[in-house]
Amino acid sequence: MIPESFIQDLLARVDVVDVVGRYVQLRKGGANLLGLCPFHNEKSPSFTVSPTKQFYHCFGCGAHGSAITFLMEHTGTSFPEAVRTLAASAGMTVPEENRSPRQQQETARRKAEESRHTQVLDAAQAHYLKQLRASPAAIRYLKQRGLTGEIAAHFGLGWSGTDRHGLAQVFPNYDDPTLVESGLVIESEDGRRYDRFRERVMFPIRNARGSLIGFGGRIIGKGEPKYLNSPETPLFSKGHELYGLWEARQAIRQEGQVIVVEGYMDVVGLAQQGIANAVATLGTATTPDHVKKLLRASDKVIFSFDGDGAGRRAAWRALQACLPVLRDDIAIRFLFLPSEHDPDSYVRELGAEAFRACLGDAVALSRFLLDELASRHNMNEAEGRASCLHEAKPLLAAIPECALRVQIEREMAKLVQLTPEEMSQILAQQPAKPFAPPGAAKASAGEAGAPSGHSGSDQDGGHSDMGYDFAGHDFHDIPAEEPDFGDYGHFPSAGGDAAAGSGQRSGGKPEWKSKGDWKGKSDWKGGKGNWKGRRDNDVGGFEGRRTMPSLAKRLLGLVLAHPELVDSMGDQQLEVIDHGPHLGLVRDLIMLAQSSGARHVGALLEAAEPDSDLATVLKGLRADILSQEDLPDPQTEWDDALRRIEFDSAKLEMAKLAATGLSTEEARKRYLELSSRLAVLKGAGIR
Repeated sequence: MIPESFIQDLLARVDVVDVVGRYVQLRKGGANLLGLCPFHNEKSPSFTVSPTKQFYHCFGCGAHGSAITFLMEHTGTSFPEAVRTLAASAGMTVPEENRSPRQQQETARRKAEESRHTQVLDAAQAHYLKQLRASPAAIRYLKQRGLTGEIAAHFGLGWSGTDRHGLAQVFPNYDDPTLVESGLVIESEDGRRYDRFRERVMFPIRNARGSLIGFGGRIIGKGEPKYLNSPETPLFSKGHELYGLWEARQAIRQEGQVIVVEGYMDVVGLAQQGIANAVATLGTATTPDHVKKLLRASDKVIFSFDGDGAGRRAAWRALQACLPVLRDDIAIRFLFLPSEHDPDSYVRELGAEAFRACLGDAVALSRFLLDELASRHNMNEAEGRASCLHEAKPLLAAIPECALRVQIEREMAKLVQLTPEEMSQILAQQPAKPFAPPGAAKASAGEAGAPSGHSGSDQDGGHSDMGYDFAGHDFHDIPAEEPDFGDYGHFPSAGGDAAAGSGQRSGGKPEWKSKGDWKGKSDWKGGKGNWKGRRDNDVGGFEGRRTMPSLAKRLLGLVLAHPELVDSMGDQQLEVIDHGPHLGLVRDLIMLAQSSGARHVGALLEAAEPDSDLATVLKGLRADILSQEDLPDPQTEWDDALRRIEFDSAKLEMAKLAATGLSTEEARKRYLELSSRLAVLKGAGIR
């Protein structure tokens, strides 16, 4: 929390004219300065900056504020970052309130890590740009897609080259761990390294501030996966980022709306045709974090999906993610293109004006919600209407109290042939638990956690995680029958019980290594970002069940009772937790503790978002944790639990591989790897 007194002192020391003048050409106009507004398209200046009052104002679009506000709106930076930027320019130090030396040290460490990652990503981007200029094949591919050099430069498109060790030209120390951590290089189990991206057109992914955080690559020849993303890193989390948002920021302001599509080429192809206000999710289903970021960019959002079944399923998941953030002053609509088209192919074949006409026909969220619910039930009979209302209740409960919710409830009442009073009475009699945005724990492999795909030339069945194979970083195919992770006996419950018993191992207990030799299928590096703990979706997520799974409660209880465990956790442990069903809150707690420096349950509660699932769980566990007895060896208990999770996860994956008949060399190799790992775990006493 930055003190208000410091902010006022800062604003008194900086000059808004200097701040705005770095980005806008200003000229004298009486007592004020005039310029073209950077927030909307105009030919005659209506943007004024007042040196005496120290604020800016646009008479055209209404934008106004202080030097801090200008930096936030124009550069996409957060409030604390804007304050720190201005403070640095004024030679001031932002006071760190209520932060221990350890917290400050952790913040400094995290910033240094992010700086290293940014530097290597920027160096790789420079290499990819240079490679594109020297590659006739890549240039020919882009031209065939109808792209000009200007639009390619606008999005920073590059070429990875074909060399397995191409980045060794850029990084003489090819063994630098940062290259793996940033997702540029993959390290095999035998220690050999090679570039993640080869023979691919490269799409740099930037955050809302324009900083490079990752890459997407599209292969132009034969091979799989067709699309490949950077893995989860301290900088990059695909559930939080939107491709093209930085590049589209000006167009979004000018158009007054943002279009959400499904792939890189959709964004770039639309921009090539003059529709530059499109962004894309990064191969995952739309999340509440995506929606919040979209609504910060514009109060009008249009989701564009294919009109086939997969497209409508993706739209339905996006709708569910939107429900908790609906307000009366926003508009969210859904556009369904013909099944044979994606936005890129549609605009190339029929033109920009035809696509704009489709945007005008986009369906309102409320209409899509009601029509979709009605399509799933027989509305000609009482049973069907009652079933429809039953399905609708948790969805309605997820919408905040507002006029829009009242309107939707009245429309629903008409649909199920009830009066508004009868509808209100039914909803009041049996209040529904608000619907949690969709996760993947019960989704099928073909439907889980990703939007539907294009039917155009870029997709083999879509932008789902089946079409976008992100190098094994998604685990959406958890079966309906989840593995039994067993009772650990001596492992503590959230209530503090520490019963001894069946959990004891007959064999030895080798020391757990934070970065062991088993790589699993993921290079996930923990994602130690500023995550506040809302488990809305993703594998292992807590999806609003009435009771939390006992394993999750036990792990949460152990971490909260013994926060020192967090300090020794490495990437492999986080990866194992990520594989376990319903353990998303455990991962979130660890990430929150690592990013915030908080260890005590009270401090963690303060660091978590007040309305998040994690905050709710922490409040419920607080009293139990305070009364819990200390264990003689909590590290052993933790290691024991993770080995069991890893053991059951490996068994489950082996069973699924065996069910496919092990028809490919990759499947057979993976099966043998898992079998070898199971043998090691059995040697440690896991059965």
